[in-house]
Amino acid sequence: MAEAPLSEIRSLPSWLLGRAAARGRGLVADALAVEGMKMWHHVLLSAVRDLGPVAQADLGRSVGLDPKDVVGVLNDLQSAGLVVRAPDPRDRRKNAVTLTDDGARLLTRCEQAARAANDELLAPLSAAERDQFTALLIRISGTDG
Repeated sequence: MAEAPLSEIRSLPSWLLGRAAARGRGLVADALAVEGMKMWHHVLLSAVRDLGPVAQADLGRSVGLDPKDVVGVLNDLQSAGLVVRAPDPRDRRKNAVTLTDDGARLLTRCEQAARAANDELLAPLSAAERDQFTALLIRISGTDG
């Protein structure tokens, strides 16, 4: 009997991680869409909450998003009343971004939706396996969590 196509590639951890990541992104994207949000909108809202008030350039660097893309996402978020851009009191040449109350409420809902999507992704694992899996992902990703 012939081997399944691409069996060598499909056994590589990098292939499996990519497949799991794509599934996870899809689940989270679908969950965020229910709230009318996209992934980068959620990421920037979270970063503004954690760093704000924050200069647009610093915001983009903190999440690894191109400055042009940051402007587009912030335009969307500001139009929806989720963030405010105002001159930075420390440097009036820059805009500082802050989260509005509506933005904070939506972010809370998005975080709950993302958690539920990740719970669905990891449902086949026990609680201990989830903790171990996450710890291993942190180790191989080169991040500190």
